Amino acid sequence: MPEVATTLATDRGRVGPFTLAVSSEMVFVDLPVAERVRRLTALDVQVEIWDWTRHDLDTLERLRDEGAVYSSMTGYVIGGLVDPDAVGDLLASAARSVEVAKRLGIPRLNLHGTGLDSQGLPVVPVETVTGPMWVAAVRTLERIAQLGEQHDVTFVLENLNTAVDHPGVPFARAADCLGLVQAVNKPHLRLMLDLYHAQIGEGNLIELCRRALPWIGEIQVADVPGRCEPGTGEIAYPAVAKALNEMGYAGTVGLEGFASDDPEQAVRRFRDVFTV
Repeated sequence: MPEVATTLATDRGRVGPFTLAVSSEMVFVDLPVAERVRRLTALDVQVEIWDWTRHDLDTLERLRDEGAVYSSMTGYVIGGLVDPDAVGDLLASAARSVEVAKRLGIPRLNLHGTGLDSQGLPVVPVETVTGPMWVAAVRTLERIAQLGEQHDVTFVLENLNTAVDHPGVPFARAADCLGLVQAVNKPHLRLMLDLYHAQIGEGNLIELCRRALPWIGEIQVADVPGRCEPGTGEIAYPAVAKALNEMGYAGTVGLEGFASDDPEQAVRRFRDVFTV
């Protein structure tokens, strides 16, 4: 087991203007989750998790005491933004997620346009999003934002792509998610801007970041194709990092991607790109 880095928890992952985090669900995947968290902490990055119901929370809490800092996690277990029954499930599971987030010190809770199964596919696929569905989604997200305000956590709505990874997900594009966040216009609902998904679905990433800047809660990255660390595909991430710095983004950048080869090397490549 590597020696845990001595960086203060409050500074974990800080590189210049950005705070770096890495998904423990996508690197060191041959190791138990606890060991993944320790490895990432030793590499001086914050840690992202997905569905908290699949983890031993006592273990995650002990790892926090060892110095791990959790950046974000899934903010719901079941439910969706539109159908009344699904909305009820979403709000109830979001409230449960808030309690876990407070226990683990997690500031951001991730949402999607609808509930996803274990393969990332929508539980209820949608081909056409209607006007009434948009209205219902805004109303649901207003209630989510109120929940975040009550407990001082931020819910973040993540864009996805429907062409490769998540066919049938409504409100999937970055433009869709941004529109919903803007319509709610509350500080405890922000955009989880995933540039891997945006490159597949929309492109023009730097201008997308510039347009979304006031509404961004976190930026996630991986390269296209392959969804591995920056430098393995077509996205000019050094240019993206430079532009983010110049436009004044000073938040979290999370590696939501697989390691192309050695996980430690993948994390270091990610760090190098976002050291500006």
